Amino acid sequence: MPVIMGTAGHIDHGKTTLIKALTGIDCDRLKEEKKRGITIELGFAFLDLPGGARLGVIDVPGHERFVKNMVAGASGVDFVLLAVAADEGVMPQTREHLEICTLLGIRRGLVALTKADAVDADWLEMVEEDVRGSLAGSFLEDAPVLPVSAHTGAGLDALRAAIAELAARTTAARPADLFRLPVDRVFTMRGHGTVVTGTLVSGRIAEGEEVVLFPGGARTRARGLQSHGQPVTEAPAGRRTAVNLAGLEVEDVARGQVLARPGTLFPQTLWDVELTALASAGRDLKHRKEIHLHHGTREVLAKVLLLDREALRPGETALCRLLLPEPMPGVYGDRVVLRSFSPLRTIAGGRIIGPHGRKLRRGDQGALARLRALADDDQQAVLAAQLALAGPEGVSLAELRTMCALEARALERLMQQMCSQGAAYLVDKDERTHVAGEVMEALMAGALERVAAFHRAEPMKQGILRGELASSWGRGLSERLAHFVVERLVRRGELVAEAETLRLPGHSVSLAADALRLRTALEDAYRQGGQTPPNLKDVLEPLGVTARDAAPVLRLLQESGELVKVKEDMYFHAPALEALRARVVAFLEEKGEMGAADFKTVSGLSRKYLIPLLEQFDKERLTVRVGDMRVLRRKEK
Repeated sequence: MPVIMGTAGHIDHGKTTLIKALTGIDCDRLKEEKKRGITIELGFAFLDLPGGARLGVIDVPGHERFVKNMVAGASGVDFVLLAVAADEGVMPQTREHLEICTLLGIRRGLVALTKADAVDADWLEMVEEDVRGSLAGSFLEDAPVLPVSAHTGAGLDALRAAIAELAARTTAARPADLFRLPVDRVFTMRGHGTVVTGTLVSGRIAEGEEVVLFPGGARTRARGLQSHGQPVTEAPAGRRTAVNLAGLEVEDVARGQVLARPGTLFPQTLWDVELTALASAGRDLKHRKEIHLHHGTREVLAKVLLLDREALRPGETALCRLLLPEPMPGVYGDRVVLRSFSPLRTIAGGRIIGPHGRKLRRGDQGALARLRALADDDQQAVLAAQLALAGPEGVSLAELRTMCALEARALERLMQQMCSQGAAYLVDKDERTHVAGEVMEALMAGALERVAAFHRAEPMKQGILRGELASSWGRGLSERLAHFVVERLVRRGELVAEAETLRLPGHSVSLAADALRLRTALEDAYRQGGQTPPNLKDVLEPLGVTARDAAPVLRLLQESGELVKVKEDMYFHAPALEALRARVVAFLEEKGEMGAADFKTVSGLSRKYLIPLLEQFDKERLTVRVGDMRVLRRKEK
């Protein structure tokens, strides 16, 4: 996989001149840069290595006023070439650039002792010793320090060889299938339109592909590609790449945006980060402090939210949150750099561990434990923590890719393994949404407790209706998730489903002695009443029971199918009502229609029962009223 080398170092220490001597390419392209003799913007070149490989080179500004441009370029770098002028030695921006590279996770590099022709041998030896002392404890502690002169060419061959050897040993850890190109330049080319350039930090892009700019969501197409000045049909990660965007004007694009495929990035306003304050920061980083945040090629004003302390002291590392001014796309492991307002200098940096920050209470120890797990090297532990933090909302596979930076196949294998272990559940096959095992267990326990509470409150009901369970326990859950939980409990035998009613396996309607006597009395009264049932009041008064007290028993008799409520306080014994239905059907099949008088003749009942019963048969969809007559309702096919 191609790699990128970036420069670093103090202003006027010869970075740009050295790159021109190595590559033949002048990275200072702006008129103001040529006039002032300093690098202001990022410059780009390439170096052909032995064996035919081509190394991308990013030249960064050294002036303190342009550190933000330096960070934008260094964000895509795999190893660094630190330039230190032999006639000046280590200077303030040398140190700050080195700190920025450390915070960006750069772990390899080498040192060019530039302008070696400007000093004598004793001075050169002394400066080299001073440089090595300054690099002690840094990632460049054991890096080669090579004296060079861009003017005389001395040392350039040795430097090229060292660069080639380091490039061969450098492996960039980039997901091969998550295309991201942070934009660092936007311009117009005559005959082509809008072009953006950047370091392709992961994935690859092919000519003609549909792409999206984040944030903003503007859709476009890669009309053409160039890499290292040559047209290409496809560009892999680690390449400096120019993309000709179809249908967009220069004003539609800005440095800091990220080019990606549709549906692969998910901008958020809250990131969880593992943050380290530089030992040289000089002062504490306080809770809710506003800072300059650098991520990729973008700089914004953000707030630092400390989760377990009031201040982050120099040299300390802690889990923090970044509150962003607008949704920004991040990926697990992305590096961030923080700079203070006054004095304007680098104070901290670290990596994103939660690009989808969730709401949590400050000091919540459970949430803090999960956030700490996100900083783990165990991929399954990271996934489990991400799922747990997502809660019942769950996470799609596409989102999980940005939350763990795994390639799609590796992620799918790991998720299948977690699902087989009960550590995760696939709750929505269409959206490929997963919920943590611990979240699912909590949801199932909550559903069972709600059903148990219903049984305690309504002991004479067979169970709770599905809709009632969903509107109480399931409030706030997606319909699919609530259904998934219930069906899983049914499959496990922890819930029993009877049509639309749900109950616990051990639940059966049990009546106390008084209720049992009342049930027997009601059954007997309505059985004896037959087709001319008694008034409910007449049944209850001799028993000394109120209608309110009798309501649960009456409801139970209806649920069990022994009584049918025709209207308020009018109940029929089910077999008696069934006999009346049979007479009505027989009459209508012979005569075709029936009036109230016909029903009276057929049933022998008084008007007190006739009309309520006719309306009951209509309600049951046995008959339908046509004027003053009833006819059989046709059965729907």
